Amino acid sequence: MAHRLSAIVEGFEGKRLPIGELDITFYRDDLTRISPHPQSSGSKVPFSVNGMCLVMVDDVIFTGRTARAAMDAIMDLGRPDSIKLAVLVDRGHRELPIRADYVGKNVPTAKAERIHVRVAEVDGSDGVDLIRAQS
Repeated sequence: MAHRLSAIVEGFEGKRLPIGELDITFYRDDLTRISPHPQSSGSKVPFSVNGMCLVMVDDVIFTGRTARAAMDAIMDLGRPDSIKLAVLVDRGHRELPIRADYVGKNVPTAKAERIHVRVAEVDGSDGVDLIRAQS
């Protein structure tokens, strides 16, 4: 999604935006519940974040904990001027005082439901699926 957004901005502004990938594995507050031996693929941020206006891009915002972990990871890389958050789907149920600055669609869900986002580059097609809670 970040690559798509960058291409759109480049079309309007005529300049390519740098793109990085964050691995937030070791910044999660539920790390010990995920796996006794978590694996990290490592972040790939080939530029300095110092003084930059960054836009974090995620598919779904739910509790806000992933966004918080990503901000912690960014702050370990340097000191950006600002960080904005763009999400495709906001499903509510925030547990932290975090909100997205740019939202594709608000999709209210039950806490037990899930949202699965498909992107053509990874999944072969684009789509958003609501996965109902098992009764």
